[in-house]
Amino acid sequence: MVSFFDQFASPLHLGIPLIAIAITLPWVLYPTPSSRWINNRLITVKGWLINRFTNQLMLPLNMGGHKWALLLVSLMVFLITINMLGLLPYTFTPTTQLSLNMGFAVPLWLATVIIGMRNQPTVALGHLLPEGTPIPLIPVLIIIETISLFIRPLALGVRLTANLTAGHLLIQLIATAVFVLLPMMPTVAILTATVLFLLTSLEVAVA
Repeated sequence: MVSFFDQFASPLHLGIPLIAIAITLPWVLYPTPSSRWINNRLITVKGWLINRFTNQLMLPLNMGGHKWALLLVSLMVFLITINMLGLLPYTFTPTTQLSLNMGFAVPLWLATVIIGMRNQPTVALGHLLPEGTPIPLIPVLIIIETISLFIRPLALGVRLTANLTAGHLLIQLIATAVFVLLPMMPTVAILTATVLFLLTSLEVAVA
């Protein structure tokens, strides 16, 4: 059973931590933008997808929030790429490490809290007390909302790590079951392989 969890340990090869290679590799895979008016198909599709995603991401935000577009879109493209690469066989998924997820989550969460307190202190503090709260419950609710605010990056980071880890583990367990059942019960193995295909499709959506 221990070998099933070995895929989540950050591997070393010739003394080089492979998590560093897994984090830097996505940027090598993307084609560099061209200064020409007419690009090739790959660059055109990449530009169209990033434009569509940026439009959807920035649609609910006012103009002041658009300065975050480059950071958020770059982070999203990076995470999608390393998660999709992690679904390939014999690869390592850096986002199954809680330390990486927290490293992304805490600075961004802290930045939004600090900027919110600086630019709109009344609105930011107003979130700590829902409207129409009875007077006796006000101190308790403020304490609860403050704790929930500070625990949010930890809770979301743990949840994302658990989702990715559980998905990878299930894929490995069911794939092992297919290989074991194939010589003994081919029909059951085919049904199990169908479940594996559906689970892999779900993992693509999660990634």
